[in-house]
Amino acid sequence: MKKYLDFKNKIEYEKLKEIGEIIREGEIVIFPTETVYAIGTNGLNEDAIKNLYKIKQRSFDKPTSLLVSDMDMVEILAKDITNLEYKLMKKFFPGPLTIILKGKDIVPNILTGNTDTIGIRMPENEIARKLIEYAKVPIAAPSANIANKPSGTNLKNILNDFEETVDYYIDGGESKIGLGSTIVKIENDVPIILREGSITKEQIYKCISTK
Repeated sequence: MKKYLDFKNKIEYEKLKEIGEIIREGEIVIFPTETVYAIGTNGLNEDAIKNLYKIKQRSFDKPTSLLVSDMDMVEILAKDITNLEYKLMKKFFPGPLTIILKGKDIVPNILTGNTDTIGIRMPENEIARKLIEYAKVPIAAPSANIANKPSGTNLKNILNDFEETVDYYIDGGESKIGLGSTIVKIENDVPIILREGSITKEQIYKCISTK
């Protein structure tokens, strides 16, 4: 398959740089993260995001998180970040945590589910982090599965689901964690766990309570 890149044993960084540029142009790429595989595109390009939703068969009223490569990118996307939110990001970024922050106007409405907030995650996986860095934009990246199907932790089933509808597949082997990220939102200085993944509620509360 011409669109298939095997990075299981060795990452080809120059090729990854090309794929980052393709994502910035609005193409659709499936790639690994430490949680599950993601299907991603330019997170600031509404037309590209709509195309991603169609391919994934995702409801347009369902929000999607953005993947970032560094804290500078977080601050481009989010405003009014509190000390507790910074504390959680300092502890768990990069890693399997998605934090809900107040979004700036730069964030396309389709990603927010018509709210004023956006989910943001900084993945630990080297392929994912470098891909975002090379794209030079945040990547809108829901899990790489057709809506209502299980999230993919390797490319075997993902290839069958999407076939030629995406522009590239990057194979990084089996997902390290294989479970969706923990999603947390701070409300009135209290962490609300919207989905518990490998980072537990206890770890979140311990982080919040430490000085």
